[in-house]
Formats: sequence, C-alpha cells, structure tokens
Amino acid sequence: MPSPKTIHCAAVDLGATSGRVIVGAWNGKRLDLTEVHRFLNQFRSIGGHDYWDVPGLWSEIATGLREAKKRFPKLVSVGVDTWGVDYVLVNDAGRMVYPTHAYRDARTQPGLKRLAHTRAALERIYAATGIPNVFYNSSLQLEETIASCPAVTDIATRCLFLPDYFNYLLSGRMENEISFASTTQLLDVHGKDWSRATLDHFHIPSTWFTTPILANTVLGPVKDFPELKGVKVIAVPGHDTASAYDAMPADPAGGDLFLSSGTWSLVGFESDQPVLGAEALAARISNERIGDGRYRPLTNVIGLWLLEQTLKEFSARPKTDAEWAKLIATAGKLPSSTVGGTLRPDGNAATNAKSGRKAPPPAGLLDVTDSTFINPPSMRAAIDAQLKKRKLPVPATIAAYTRLICDSLGQGHADALRAFERLANRKFRRILIVGGGSKNRLLCQATANASGLPVHAFTLEGTAVGNLASQLVGLRAVRNLATFRAALGRQIKANIYQPKHF
Repeated sequence: MPSPKTIHCAAVDLGATSGRVIVGAWNGKRLDLTEVHRFLNQFRSIGGHDYWDVPGLWSEIATGLREAKKRFPKLVSVGVDTWGVDYVLVNDAGRMVYPTHAYRDARTQPGLKRLAHTRAALERIYAATGIPNVFYNSSLQLEETIASCPAVTDIATRCLFLPDYFNYLLSGRMENEISFASTTQLLDVHGKDWSRATLDHFHIPSTWFTTPILANTVLGPVKDFPELKGVKVIAVPGHDTASAYDAMPADPAGGDLFLSSGTWSLVGFESDQPVLGAEALAARISNERIGDGRYRPLTNVIGLWLLEQTLKEFSARPKTDAEWAKLIATAGKLPSSTVGGTLRPDGNAATNAKSGRKAPPPAGLLDVTDSTFINPPSMRAAIDAQLKKRKLPVPATIAAYTRLICDSLGQGHADALRAFERLANRKFRRILIVGGGSKNRLLCQATANASGLPVHAFTLEGTAVGNLASQLVGLRAVRNLATFRAALGRQIKANIYQPKHF
C-alpha cells in the first residue's frame, strides 16, 4: 500500500516518434512509475514541407492528463518536455499564427549552407551562443519563416517553444524555459538571456522572447481544465535530453559521460563552464544548459534513427520484445533473453563470452556524420550508397544491417567521448546510458568496446524520470537534484558492459 505521504506527479513526455503521459509516485525514498497513456507521433508532409500536428498532440496530452487524474485523484502537478528546437508563433491572445514546421524540413538548407560558407559569421555566432551550425537550429528555422513570410513579424508577438506552448495552454503563462532555449542557437552562452547580436544576425525580433526561467519553477495552477482543478504546472527541463540527463544516477564526484540513446544519441556531460573555441566548433559541440542554468556540453550522433528507418524496409522487421531480442542476438551472436517482457542485457560479460559466439565485425563501419542520413527517402539505400562509394560490402540480411549500425553508432559514441576528453581536459571513467538504446545490448557492448570504458545501462523511462524529479524539487518534496539522484541510485540497478576485444 502506498504511504499516505506519497506524492503523485504527471510527466508529459513528447518524443519525435511517440508521446506518453507517465505518473510518478514518490514516497520520499523511491519513485514508482505508471504509464497512463501512450500515443504515436509523426510529422506530416504537405506541399513539399513537413509539419507537426500540434492540435493532435494537445488532444493526446489532454486525454493522458484526464486519465492520470482519474487513476490518481490526488495528482499534485504536471510538467512537459519535448524534443528540441521546434516552436509555435502566437499573438497576444495566445493564438497560433503560423504552422509549426518539423525540424527535419529541408527549408533551412539554404541558410545552413550560407552560414557555413561565411566563416567569420559562423565563428562569431558560435562564440556568442556555443551552438554549432546545424540544419535543425531554431535560428535557421525562424530566419526562413521570416524571409518567406515577412508579415509574420506584424502578427506574431511571442515565440513559444513546444513545451513552453503546452505550459501556456495549461497554466496561461507565457514563459521560455532555459534548457530548451539553449537548443536554439539564440541564447547567450555567457549568460542566461538571449544573444541580441545573434537575434539581429538572423533578423529575429527580440520582443518575441522573455528572459528564460529556470527549471523547477511553479507556473501556477492548471486553468480552463476542470478535470485538473488544483493541479500545479511546473516548468521542468523542457528539452527531453536535459530531463533524461537529470535521471542519470551520476557520481557526485564527476567522471561520468552521459548518453541519452533514442532517435538521436546525445552524448555529453555536466559542467560549470562551456566548451568553446575553434576545435569545439569543428567537433560540433553544443553547449546546451541544465535546468539550473549550468552547462551540458554535448554532441549529437545520429542515433537509432538509422536502425528505425532501415528496418522499415524489411517485412521481417521485429514488432515485439521477443522478436527484437532474437534480432539483436542473431546480429551479435549473443545469448537472447527477455525479462518481464523487456529486452535487457544480463550484465555478465563472462557469461556472454562463454554462451554465445561473437560474429566477426563488419569489414568497415558507417560514417555516422554523413548528412545524407538525416532524412533520406530510403535509409537502406543511403547506407548502401555510402558503403559502395567506399568499396565496402553491402549487408545481405536484416541482422547484418543491425550489426553494422550498432557497431557504427558505438564508434560514433567513442569518437564523441575522445573529443570531449581532449577539448575539456577531462578523463571519464564510465558511460551512463538511458533511453531506448539502453535496452539494446549489442549497441551497449559496441559502445563499451569502442570507448574502452564500462557502460552502465539503466532500463528506465529516463526522460520522464528527470521530468518528475524537477517537479518534486519544485514542490520542495526533494531538496535538490543530487538528493533525488542518490535515492534513484539506490533504487535501480545498472546492467554493466565491460569493454571486450575480439
């Protein structure tokens, strides 16, 4: 039976391919999760451009929160996190005045290339914001919106990023949260406000933004939503990666490299200082923020998007946990196991080595930095084309593609680690991984092998857990994030992959 002091909070966690509403029950020592609603998400294409179905997302959020309140009548709070960079333009009345493009839309390519070929401007913007030139940046998206529809500056009065917008719908308050603001290439890397020079460079009105608030801020009670009367809206780290990092049971002494593995692999660490300079720019290091305003230098590896999109082209692609387990075991010639319906590694390197035959590594790995992997019509064709260009053999089976992709991503993670060690003058002792990739033992082992470091994989809803942690701190039910992480570390157990060489 739950303690009468148990606090229930709802995490709205929106990913680029799915969304969920999860209720966390905190009794002062442990956090228990109940998923109350899950739904698919995808962008839609029309007229050659890609858009998010924002009204559809809001409908799903509302459905999930109603169910959360129904199942947990004493629900105290709600927080929202989403993928990064995308936004909603609204007028003074809060009405949407422009459709919300999806970040994979190709409309930013001209601006991306223009900035890349203007070295002085590129270096100036990186020095000001700590964010490299990437196709999905909000800066490039907003620049293109204004250039293609100049009248938008007359009718839009605020730019609310996706979690900010849903927070507004819930609370009635228009605020920009700092972790999400840091994904935009518009925040001043040396402070906690917007870079006016960068806004001017991209011709973006500074009046569209207010000084970002820190995470854990209570925005007020839910309004115009009778079913949620009395529930508080709390600004959590709005960027899902920031929330996922908060869920890592990190060593307070440092030495941990964080990997949030899903559609993207976000590799980084926590720091009191940004990582800047010409080498950092060349390495495409993004100096994003933690919810408290400190730094979260990271680099973006393409992630399991490679595998997700490739498997779509196979009729025999896995659809259940058991089928996934079989594919991963076949791809790596490792023993297969499912526990409680969830694919997970057994954490015993010696057992793995004795009971399974390791398949030989691929003849060569993919260059996961290749921009053709961003959103090709056929991911399998894009992979084949790169391999043929490099005179490497093309995989013949779904298992061979899986092995190639996992090994290539593992090397990409290791490359990111080495860049951080060199540029930040740090030495990492282990890699902590959460997200969908934590369940993929082939990916975890490949990362350990390539990096030479143990990988600690945590099978938990990392983003939702970080979201809930922020709510608990905002409610003063937990002293701070460090206290929460210590409690979480006592509650969950990592599956540990030691580096092996074959």
